[in-house]
Amino acid sequence: MARSYIRDSFKKEGNVEVYGWVHDSRDLGKIRFIVLRDITGRIQITGVKSETDEKIFAVMGSIPRESVISVKGKLKESKQAPGGKEIIPEKIEIIAKADISLPIDVSDHSKTELSKRLDYRFLDLHREKIQAIFKIQSTISNSFREHFLNKGFIEFQPPSIISSASEGGTALFSAQYFEKKAFLAQSPQLYKQMVACSMEKVFTITPVWRAEKHNTVRHLNECRQMDIEMAFADQMTVMKQVEDVVKYIVQQVIKKNKKELDLIEINLKSPKTEYISYEDTIKLLGAKFGEDLSPENEKELEIKFPDTIVFVHSWPTSIKPFYIMPKNEDPNAKLSEGFDAIYKGVEITSGGQRIHIPELLEKRLKAKGLNPKNFEHYVNSFRYGAPMHGGWSIGLERLTHALLNLDNIREACMFPRD
Repeated sequence: MARSYIRDSFKKEGNVEVYGWVHDSRDLGKIRFIVLRDITGRIQITGVKSETDEKIFAVMGSIPRESVISVKGKLKESKQAPGGKEIIPEKIEIIAKADISLPIDVSDHSKTELSKRLDYRFLDLHREKIQAIFKIQSTISNSFREHFLNKGFIEFQPPSIISSASEGGTALFSAQYFEKKAFLAQSPQLYKQMVACSMEKVFTITPVWRAEKHNTVRHLNECRQMDIEMAFADQMTVMKQVEDVVKYIVQQVIKKNKKELDLIEINLKSPKTEYISYEDTIKLLGAKFGEDLSPENEKELEIKFPDTIVFVHSWPTSIKPFYIMPKNEDPNAKLSEGFDAIYKGVEITSGGQRIHIPELLEKRLKAKGLNPKNFEHYVNSFRYGAPMHGGWSIGLERLTHALLNLDNIREACMFPRD
């Protein structure tokens, strides 16, 4: 008899065979219940002392929670059972018996602290609410890929070991690469620009590493980035790409993950959009020109523009990376072609138009206190017919964190590194 997933077994009649984890059990003396769980749902197994095989009835009273079992039996209607059906067991096999004392609470209403849950993440993943987060995250990444493939973008895979900083600064993890010193990539930035200058429209989903010793609810030291880069594009062009893909992702999550959204009690709506310059944003928030937006500023934007992706564009060159194009291609310009997108009270992406002019790129490197010789290969790639281009990056965990209103970004990462 072929195995049925629990969800599929509800559609059948007669004998079924299901596999799963013992989610719960109850012993009422003459009647014993097991609630069996797999990735698709739950079903009740009901044993009656006067009707069920004696050995099977005895086994039903001795299986610890979270043990893995298979059940063969007859499916029947039951108004009292969850889902309206139950299995009367004819055979129960214990595949893997769990220890009676679980190190964390894996019930629907677990009160175990996050730090301890992460110590036992393999067990924490047994919880349906935790599974719901990562089912939704799977929809997010697949929708991102699907959206850009449908728009004619090409997926590429950047290296994860680099010889120098992608974005300046010293926040890199070093690694020994044979006889040389190398680093874990902090961004696919430089590579995706070089690829876009020949293949025009590209995207990637890739891990990156940042070595800052932060301890906040919105930062990780290892995360997954969803990046695009496209030729013949300014900051307005690539901001529209953000708008389109985030709306598409949200629509797909609403369509495909209704059960998971209900389980974690999230009422997700397709976002609106607002475009506002950095200078006007500073005035609106009463913030200081030349400084980044604080977490409090970002939350205030969500209050002023609820359920809206707020595109703050034309940032000062002083607080944007060296590769962001200054206004009018002027090396001394105070403003740039760079933007941030704020959604659900957090920055979900930043990007803009890149510098494609080698001489201007060298000037901006020097202005940022960086040595152009360390970026010689990158700078030279623009000497042979490089068009204007732009792009951005969305953190997969950051977007999951925002969409699901999670308390801590670590909840959106299966095995967080921080």
